[in-house]
Amino acid sequence: MKIVATIARYLLGLIFLFFGSNLLFHFLPNPPLPAGTAGQFLVALFAAHYFYVVGAIMVLSAILLLVNRFVGLGLTLLGPVLFNILTYHLLMYPSGIGLGAFATLLWLLVGWEHRVVFARLFAARLEE
Repeated sequence: MKIVATIARYLLGLIFLFFGSNLLFHFLPNPPLPAGTAGQFLVALFAAHYFYVVGAIMVLSAILLLVNRFVGLGLTLLGPVLFNILTYHLLMYPSGIGLGAFATLLWLLVGWEHRVVFARLFAARLEE
């Protein structure tokens, strides 16, 4: 399981490094915006420069995963990003959910390997 989690950590790091860097530096051509609410939502995020913040969080998290330092922090920062990716696709643009679902699976594999980091989060109360 450790080898699978290591491969998952590297894949997750590479995915978010690539796509986070693209949000910051725009090296991939932009596909046409989807119609309806999904396109309007993306236009609002671009207009507010919100994608720069998301891209920076993705790149920082990816670096933490790739260098295998503070992996719990990297996973914690990526959790809300993945939640928003999945929510966007589930509610507004279901046809593009594939990569988000794959990244979530990788996140769960890495999170399971590093579950000791999250143990205190799920404690009912602090033991003194």
